[in-house]
Amino acid sequence: MCVCSGLAEDNARFILLAGVLAAYMLAGAALFQRLEADLEIRQAAEFWRVYHAFRRHHLRNSPQALQRLHELLYAYGNASAAGIINKRRRWDFPGSFHFVGTIVSTIGYGSTAPQTSAGRAAVVLYGFLGCSGGILFFNLFLERIITFLAWLLRGFHLRRLKRRLRKTTLASRRMPRVAQNARSSLPDILDDEDDDDDVGLEHWKPSVYWVMLYLSLASCAVACCAAALYAPLEGWGYFEALYFCFVSFATIGFGDFVSTQKPNYPYVHWYRLANFLFLVMGCCCIYSLLNVTSIVIKQALNYVIRKLRCKGRGMAGPHLPGRKSSVSAICYSRRRNTRIGVRESVKAEENEADVPRRMSGELISMKDFLSANKVSLAVMQKQLYETAQMQRGGDSGSTTPSHQAVFKPGAVGPLAIASEKFENKNTV
Repeated sequence: MCVCSGLAEDNARFILLAGVLAAYMLAGAALFQRLEADLEIRQAAEFWRVYHAFRRHHLRNSPQALQRLHELLYAYGNASAAGIINKRRRWDFPGSFHFVGTIVSTIGYGSTAPQTSAGRAAVVLYGFLGCSGGILFFNLFLERIITFLAWLLRGFHLRRLKRRLRKTTLASRRMPRVAQNARSSLPDILDDEDDDDDVGLEHWKPSVYWVMLYLSLASCAVACCAAALYAPLEGWGYFEALYFCFVSFATIGFGDFVSTQKPNYPYVHWYRLANFLFLVMGCCCIYSLLNVTSIVIKQALNYVIRKLRCKGRGMAGPHLPGRKSSVSAICYSRRRNTRIGVRESVKAEENEADVPRRMSGELISMKDFLSANKVSLAVMQKQLYETAQMQRGGDSGSTTPSHQAVFKPGAVGPLAIASEKFENKNTV
């Protein structure tokens, strides 16, 4: 029996992901309970052992001294939690800059927090705009990474074609007629070198696997370099420094390890600058990697839904229509014979976008992963603007052009930004 019977694919994906996350959280709770519970019990037992030993030897038959001890422990715990003892100042300018950095990046270690009502109100207002700008910055970073990879792919393809042109030119010195035929069959991209920029980067969108690989390597490189800096200066082990890097770069921010908190450091100004740069680069890389990984998880959910639909084809078939997937222009334009111009191949693929194609063992592109997400943020904003104009008494007859995609759930947010940069612009 199909679990997804009677549900649209988007709803089925949402429910399936909720179930998977619930199971994942339950398994994680059991795992960390097994790993950490015994240490917590031992630490609590050690504290009470020290407390009772001190009380027996120094506070015997002295209720007033015992009360003062409790007051001291309470004050010490509050001071330690607030970070006002054995640590550098929290609210000088460098400390305040570190604090707003944890707001904008959404890390939120908790080691520094406002204590006044005015400060807490300022955090609400400041954090709203700061977090929005930080998330936008991370998304734009992901777009720049994808654009850069597309530019590299295009450059490698041009270099390969020009190398073939040089070989053909050398051979043509002995066979002029063959050379003339070869010249006439060269791709349009090499007919005029001044027109190289006419071939847009949208036809060279990289595979999701390559983007994941490059972002993983970049994240590991930044984390390893940062850990090599943090370990000696903070007095941490290298694994502890790596743990701090992941918790910080993923914007989890437990606060058990926080950098630049000691009163004194060698080359303190350079260290603070390096700490800021590592946090920015690490957050950008990990945030982008998490967005790309979420796309792969979504495709895995789609695969499970298709399998469930196949098992219950009779009930779930009408509610879960199959979607045609086609490869993007990059996968085929790079493999076509040089006798076919790049512009001609792109046009041919636009005409054949509705025809299912079979992969040939190459890495598949993001179009296979994102056939359901065809609306960019710009399209959504335009639709919202037209709706607002209609409500204000504008042109009530204006409608969305037929060539534009229709707004669907899941077409906004970081996933939509990644979708817009990965997928082909052709409608399905």
